[in-house]
Amino acid sequence: MFRHVQTRRTRLAAGAVLVSALAVGGVGAAGTAGHTGHQGGGSEPPTKTTAADWKGLADTLGRSGTLMGDTVYRVSLPRTDLKVTSDHVDIKPGLSLGGYAAFARYKDGTMLMGDLVVTEPELQKVTDALQAAGIDQTGVHKHLLAQHPDVWWTHIHAMGDPVALAKGLKSALAATAIPSAAKPPASQPAVALDTAGIDKALGRKGTGDGGIYKITAGRQNSVTDGMHILPSAFGITTGINFQPLGGNKAAINGDFVMTKAETQKVVQALRKGHIDIVELHNHMQDEQPRLFFLHFWATGDGVTLAKALRPALDATALAPPS
Repeated sequence: MFRHVQTRRTRLAAGAVLVSALAVGGVGAAGTAGHTGHQGGGSEPPTKTTAADWKGLADTLGRSGTLMGDTVYRVSLPRTDLKVTSDHVDIKPGLSLGGYAAFARYKDGTMLMGDLVVTEPELQKVTDALQAAGIDQTGVHKHLLAQHPDVWWTHIHAMGDPVALAKGLKSALAATAIPSAAKPPASQPAVALDTAGIDKALGRKGTGDGGIYKITAGRQNSVTDGMHILPSAFGITTGINFQPLGGNKAAINGDFVMTKAETQKVVQALRKGHIDIVELHNHMQDEQPRLFFLHFWATGDGVTLAKALRPALDATALAPPS
């Protein structure tokens, strides 16, 4: 349907041919193949862009995004239309229902990665639309335990022409009731929590976002797919969200990004702190190093929850706090 959308399977096959050709020609890992000198074992970093560079994509998609770090154009896709409850808590979109689509340009094309929040009736329609558009699904899972109505999260990936990617994504979004993002408020509402105490307990400073308190941390080392360095803004981060419940109490939800060696340490640390395990899964399919994501849930005093989360944070190789 969209000839310029190249899936990860096709791209990796091309990469394998390239590697074989270099080997035959006697060019080793340290040779000159056009991708040397970059962090990530020779993988290519994303190209710097401006917001104007993404106008054609935004016009085609019918939704605008935000340029992050001069490289990633990220379109927010929150489910502000849904009324979801879990553990007797009315879930705010900023806590658990924030989907997105992120784009970055490389020398061989534009990469799309994202996470779409869909209802159970929407899931199969979205799947069919993504497959018809040549966009891979790399994960389907939940972020919450007992929830009503049932909501699913599907991770997506494709490589190709940015306008073709936007057309394919738009066809999938048309199978949902995801609304257009509202303009951000002129000022953020106060977060009814002891945020200073949470920051101290976690050793990191969070930010308020629509009444939710959020802490985000990327990995210490580069993550690649063997050909491209994948920026943290593609969702390769640990995210911890606090939704105030009154009286300095909070519901926490989010996910840890971990290597295989870190996974059980994080599980054990969370359970020791009486934090529920929700899902353990992958978001991608060929990243290096192999990464796993663990979603969690708990309610209680905000600072107490932050203290319980700290050992799990310390069990992973995250980038130092900025």
